[in-house]
Amino acid sequence: MNGKRRRLLLAALGPMLEPGEQVEVATIVNLSSVSVRRTAAFATASAIMSGGGMAVVPVPTPMYLAMTDRRIFIFRANPTFARPEEHLMTIPRAGLVRSEIKERLLNSSFVISSPDSEQGLKIIFPLLGRKDRDTVAAALPLPG
Repeated sequence: MNGKRRRLLLAALGPMLEPGEQVEVATIVNLSSVSVRRTAAFATASAIMSGGGMAVVPVPTPMYLAMTDRRIFIFRANPTFARPEEHLMTIPRAGLVRSEIKERLLNSSFVISSPDSEQGLKIIFPLLGRKDRDTVAAALPLPG
């Protein structure tokens, strides 16, 4: 994440931090994935419908993830401008576990969950976010 995006995210996060809470990671992620097969089918269908004039490719909304020593914050990122648009959720880190990292050609992901909950949150890191992914993964244990 470039310096301007990081500064704007930290400025939005500042009022939400508790005294002594430290930001460990600030990165861009996706919280839902669009399969390659579905993307290719959608692009092909849109090209056919437009007579070859254009092809539309769906893109997931980028999110900002900020992890502190106590919590994980998720913000919706404005795709045009660098600023965070909306605070979506805050997850306490205590008790969180993660799945194994799934490596793909252009991204990697894992699912974070709480042992008390049956639902998890899939976090998808872009290719350039591997270092931040490794930092988040190191902070969250595997179950068991």
